Order: sequence, then C-alpha cells, then structure tokens
Amino acid sequence: MAEKQAMPNPKKPPGRPKVSAPPGGADAASRRPGGPDAALRKLGLERDIDLALHLPLRYEDETRIVKLRDAREGDTVQIEATVTDCQIQYRPRRQLVVTVDDGSDTCVLRFFSFYPSQQKSLAVGAHLRIRGELKGGFLGWQMVHPGWRAAGGELPQALTPVYSTVASLPQAYLRKAVASGLERADLRETIPPDAPPAPGDATAWPLRRALQFLHHPTPEVSLAALEDRSHPAWLRLKAEELLAQQLSQARSRREHDALRAPTLQAGPGGLHEQLLAALPFRLTGAQRRVSEEIAANLQRDRPMHRLLQGDVGSGKTIVAALAAAIAIDAGWQCALMAPTEILAEQHFRKLIGWLEPLLAPRGLRVAWLTGSQKKKERQAMLELVASGEAALVVGTHAVIQEQVQFKALALAVIDEQHRFGVEQRLALRGKLRDGGEPHLLMMSATPIPRTLAMSYYADLDVSTIDELPPGRTPVVTKLISDNRRDEVVERIRAQVAEGRQVYWVCPLIEESENLDLTNATATHEALGAALPGVMVGLLHSRMPGPEKKAVMSLFTGGQMAVLVSTTVIEVGVDVPNASLMVIEHAERFGLSQLHQLRGRVGRGAAASACVLLYSAGDSGRLGETARARLKAMAETNDGFEIARRDLEIRGPGEFLGARQSGAPLLRFADLLTDGPLLEWARAAAPAMLDRHPGLAEQHVARWLGGRQDYLKA
Repeated sequence: MAEKQAMPNPKKPPGRPKVSAPPGGADAASRRPGGPDAALRKLGLERDIDLALHLPLRYEDETRIVKLRDAREGDTVQIEATVTDCQIQYRPRRQLVVTVDDGSDTCVLRFFSFYPSQQKSLAVGAHLRIRGELKGGFLGWQMVHPGWRAAGGELPQALTPVYSTVASLPQAYLRKAVASGLERADLRETIPPDAPPAPGDATAWPLRRALQFLHHPTPEVSLAALEDRSHPAWLRLKAEELLAQQLSQARSRREHDALRAPTLQAGPGGLHEQLLAALPFRLTGAQRRVSEEIAANLQRDRPMHRLLQGDVGSGKTIVAALAAAIAIDAGWQCALMAPTEILAEQHFRKLIGWLEPLLAPRGLRVAWLTGSQKKKERQAMLELVASGEAALVVGTHAVIQEQVQFKALALAVIDEQHRFGVEQRLALRGKLRDGGEPHLLMMSATPIPRTLAMSYYADLDVSTIDELPPGRTPVVTKLISDNRRDEVVERIRAQVAEGRQVYWVCPLIEESENLDLTNATATHEALGAALPGVMVGLLHSRMPGPEKKAVMSLFTGGQMAVLVSTTVIEVGVDVPNASLMVIEHAERFGLSQLHQLRGRVGRGAAASACVLLYSAGDSGRLGETARARLKAMAETNDGFEIARRDLEIRGPGEFLGARQSGAPLLRFADLLTDGPLLEWARAAAPAMLDRHPGLAEQHVARWLGGRQDYLKA
C-alpha cells in the first residue's frame, strides 16, 4: 500500500530491493527493461558504486516522537496518535479528513487524493505513527498528505535519507537499492598511504565510513555541516572526486604528449615575419608573448593542445593568423573553424586581407567552407583543400564533414571552442592522415577563472591575452527600465546625427523562434518609424545566407545606421564606427553573452555606451540571478572579473556549457569553496600516477567510469 512506502519499517535492516536482483546484483538488475530497474538506469545508477555515490538530497528525522503540545508551526514532526474521526468531505473539494489525538492535543490530517484501502487503514481507533509538516490555524493543528504507518516498533537510530528520484521509482525502493549497492560496492582504499595529507583532514575518514555516515547520519550531527558539506565525511568525498578528476586530466595529458605531430619551424624571413611586417598595426606586448608561446609549441613534435583566452577585442585573430603562417611556411595546411557563419566570415575577411597577398606569389590561397555554399562553389573549394592549394581553410562545421579531405593538415584552430561539441572537436583532430595528430589551438573570449582552468583545463596549456590594443575606448554601461524606451530612441537619434552607428539586440526566445522573430521585426518597424530618413536594418537567424551577407555588408560599409538583430551578432562583428549597443530584455541574457555583445562597441576612438534595457515583468521585480548579472555588467568591463562572477552565479556546469563539452562535471566538490582541496589533488595526482598506477586506474574507474574519454577532446 502507498502509505506503507512513505515510512519504511525501522526494524528491517537495509537490504536489497524487494524486486529480487538477478545474478550480478544491481548491475544486472538495471539492464531489465521497464519498471524500477529502468528508472535506476535513467538516473545513471547502473553499478553498485553508482548507487553508493547517490547521496541524499536531504534527511528526515524519524528517530524521535514529538508531542503536539511541544511542536511549533512549520516544523516537520513525527507523532504517534489515535484516530478519533475519519470522514469524506465534499466542500470545498472532495477530501479525506482524519482527526487524530496524541494525548496532548489533536491534529487534522487532510488527503485530497486517496484510495478506499487508505481510508480503511485510517479508521477510527487506529493507532498510527504520522510524519508531516505541521500547520496551525484558527481551527488548530493540521497536516496535508502526511506519511503514516502503524504505530509501535523501535525508532530508527539514524536520519532517514531522501534521494533524488524519478516518478516510477519510490523512495522506499530507492533506499533499499542504495543500501544494497553500498553493501556490495568495492570501497577499498585507493588513496595511497604515502599521499600528502589533504587539507582539513579530508582523508582522515575511510571512504566506506564516510559513505555509510552520509547515507544514514546520526541524529546528533549538525544539519548545517551536512547541508554546507563541511562535515569530514563530505570532505573525504570531495577529496576523492577532485583526485579522480585530476588523475584523469594528468593521464590524458600524458597520453596526448605521447602522440606525434608535425614539427613546424618559424624560419627567418619566412611567412610569419612577412606577415608581421605587412600588418598596419603593432602587436601588443601580450599578443607578442602568446605568439611566442604558440611558436615554441609548434616547433616540438608533440601536438600542441593550447587554449588561447582573451577578452573581447584583445586580438586573438591576429595571433591565430601568425600561428597559421608558421604552419603554411613549413609546407602544411591550417584549418580555422568558427561556430557561426557571420563569425567565420569575419575571420575570413581579416585573414584574406592579411595573408592572401603573401600567399599568392607562392601559388597558395585561403579557402572558404560553409553549409550554405552552392554545390559548384563547394566542390571547387573541396578540390583546393584536397590538392593543398588551399593553405588555410576557414569555415563553420562544414570544415569537419567527411567529404573534406586535407592534403597535409598540421594546425587546427577552433574559435569559441565552448560552442562546439566533443565529437566535432575530435572530428577536426582526425583530419590528419598517416595516424599523426594536428596541433590544436582553441580560442575563447570567455576568460576561464583560475579554479576552472586548474580543474577542467588541467590537460591544456593556457595562454592569456591580458591587454587590450591601443585605441579601444572604455564602454559606459547603463541600466534603463523598459518604460524609458523613448529616451533610448532619442539617444540613438543623436548618435546617428553625429555619423555614428547603433546596434539594437533582441533576445533569443528558445521556446519559440516565431516569438523571437516577431519581437525583432516589431522593433525594426518601430525604430524605422521613429527614425525617418535613417536606414534601419534587420538581421536574424532565419534569413537566407545571401540576405544576411547583404545586411552585414551595408552595416559594415557604413550605409546602414541602425542594425536590429537577434544574437547572431554576438561574436566576431567588428565595426569601429558603432558607438551604441542597446540590448532589449537584458535580464534574459547570460552574463558572458551580455559581455560579448557589449564588446561589439568601443572598437574605435568615439566614446561608446551599452544600454541594458530591462523589464521587471508583471511582478514588478527582477529575479535575483538577473539582478546579479545586470549589476556585474554595470560595475565592471573586465572580462576576467565578469567570468569570476558568472561562475559564482551559474556554477561550473553552466559556465562550461556542460551539454556541449561533455566534461565530467563535479557532483560534490565546489570550485568556489574547495580551492585548497583542488590544489592538493592537483599535486597528488602526478605522484600517484608514477608510484601507484594500479590504484590510480581503480580510482578513476570508480569515479568517472567511461566519462574520462571526453577529455581527449
């Protein structure tokens, strides 16, 4: 019966689920289709260790009985009481109303969903053990849909765990499955005795004891220490998890270093130096430094695996061009892949301007590959790539399609790497023939906070451009309520009158592209009407490629004064004359996206501004997260500070785009608070790989299963 599942019998020791497990335990049981076993698999609970590591969301205290006279409103309490009345009432809606008396006071139990069998077990005279949230009112105590069972029997000695679950998996079944998995799991110690002691005595508790405690903590334990994960048992699990991640990263790096890649030497007077001499500007100190780091990597026969990070507009493209020049000068090809056609085309135009005049005398050229190309043009480009005449290939996902065959690919550059999936990055690396590996340079305009770099990018070298080119003007950011749109339109009119250009960005509404399109179209029409004689353009993701190209050409050429757009202009668009960015419904955007959009202005000498138009909606108040994002934007232009705050607001999973990255995310450790444990794991991992490779293998398999393969991307 349902009510019996609400509170498991404390007399029975935890064991296997009632559904008998086939030979092989939970591993075999979880493979059966349908029912609770399929639900366990849906939760990712396929191994005994998975069940052991499925820790409670919270706990219920069923270790003591409380008298109603001693209870307070809002408490979740357990009482033992006798039913004095049980009846079905029909006003205001059908409900089972049960009155119970524990000898000190009475309480009304209300059930809006019930069965005849439940009504029968709640008959007058029944003596029950009841648990629920106590609410007080004019008519006395009441509980709505409490759990109950027959009174009597010993009370549990530990708090009762409540686990995250799915609809087809009752708590009672899951509790037994977890207890059974915990009993069978191989929890032998894998942290070697000679490992340095972890901060806060994090390795003082044995793993089995820590897990048993966290599944069934004793009543006297501080709930605060359990909830904020500062209890020694929690520290042990965090240390284990961080060590597994660092071992996996260190092993991935060693495997990567064992591979072979072409050696690319930058010779004196070569293409690299010719490009530097031909540039109409001088490199910043930071650009020179990271270019030298990359050039040193390319000279080695181990494949470069480097992340180039820099704030919006810091000049990552020229650094990539210099790396490409080294590869081309050595007789190899380079591929540059960007997530959107607009960004890829931006790179293409810059790279053609810089490199084409230097490549032409060598009989080489820059090729362009996107999904929107006509068949004839695409075929011509494929032939250039296959022959090697295309020394540099720029494009979108089309670059990694099967029919693209490079003659001699040695360097792959991936821009906005977090926007690509793991499989896509692996496909680009697989384009080098003869079993070698291309050098890989990943670029990101979203700076990675230090703890993330130590954790999720531990297998990468990281180069940082921490200096903006001269001539970039600081952007003033203003928060303005949506009801002051008229003032913003006046500001636009003034900017246009001075010969400046303006972006107006509308949010992407993922649930409905139609709504998104309607919003942008309506804004375009309203601005066109408000600004007679001014060319106002519209750009959105559903437009055909040629039409997008025509609109962008008018805007970059200066003929179009105002561009209304969805977020397709987020990265890569470079119009120095644009001095005002208006972001509509700014509360709907992520922090890094807002920062990227703001980076589209301030690229010339004119004073520039970013207006964040926000709407508080029907409630009249912005949500806490949206408020934190807008506050950060108003307070700083520093991309590294923005990234730090973004990590605080969203957490590492969202920050990294976990769905795209495939990175095995941390379940227990928190990079914002567990920095010392991360430092310990980072130092302990290489020594463990060297001295205890068997234990290291067991440790990674226990915690990550097959997920460490993702790190190869």
